[in-house]
Amino acid sequence: MPKPSKGPRLGGGPAHERLLLSNLANALFTHGRITTTETKAKRLRPVAERLITFAKRGDLHARRRVIAQLRDKSVVHTLFTEIAPQVEDRQGGYTRITKLGFRKGDNAPLASIELVLEPVSSTPAPVKRSAAPAAAAPAEETPAEETPVESTETTEESAPVEAETETPAAAEVEADAEAKSDDAK
Repeated sequence: MPKPSKGPRLGGGPAHERLLLSNLANALFTHGRITTTETKAKRLRPVAERLITFAKRGDLHARRRVIAQLRDKSVVHTLFTEIAPQVEDRQGGYTRITKLGFRKGDNAPLASIELVLEPVSSTPAPVKRSAAPAAAAPAEETPAEETPVESTETTEESAPVEAETETPAAAEVEADAEAKSDDAK
């Protein structure tokens, strides 16, 4: 007896499930985004990502494996010539699932699954700091020409703790507190 595939069963037997996932993958590669139930979207994700990985390899054996699963040569051509070059630099995560709410008729949870075709950025976005130190500087000492700031990767470090200096106001508050504590005894 064959072992059932991991995850929820979609429809009847394994053959029906393979056909259903194949048709969903065809629609995803044709349109770029489809709306279906959450369960089908979650089951489609690994299938679609595996097919995209084959398309990134681009050799004849990979093309034949994809054709065996999708059965539509025009979709396979689109996958290999248009989609694969757009995700060449991406190491995975070719699809995105977004939950949409519930279907009106049977209250089934809906989700949108789409291809992630944006180029991946190799460096994280720079963290913008507030301009508080620049505002604290006196207005007289502003330079006539501002120099551009280099963007370098920085790690956040805690500022060194300064030694506490006793001000006359602080000394007065402490003396007052000691006097009140002596009265309470």
